Amino acid sequence: MDGMLGRMKKKATSAAPVAASRTVTLIGKPGCHLCDDARAVIEAVCAETGARWEEKDITQDEALHREYWEQIPVVLIDGEQHTFWRVDAGRLRRELGA
Repeated sequence: MDGMLGRMKKKATSAAPVAASRTVTLIGKPGCHLCDDARAVIEAVCAETGARWEEKDITQDEALHREYWEQIPVVLIDGEQHTFWRVDAGRLRRELGA
């Protein structure tokens, strides 16, 4: 309680999940140079922040192919689309809460 004003102080809380508890998914395909670029950015940012990352190949998954074939590479964070085509390291870092 704040003695001077007679009211409770609010606790500082963070609504953003901790980067280490987040999962970044790269959806791409073999031979895609934009996918290679995206992979390099994701690997670096995840190594820095502690976030997990995985890669899914649209040539091995018909549902992913139907949904994303025109957008690859696509980056998801915890299953939600973050970006496609180009990955900005700063924006990814911010989204991960780092």
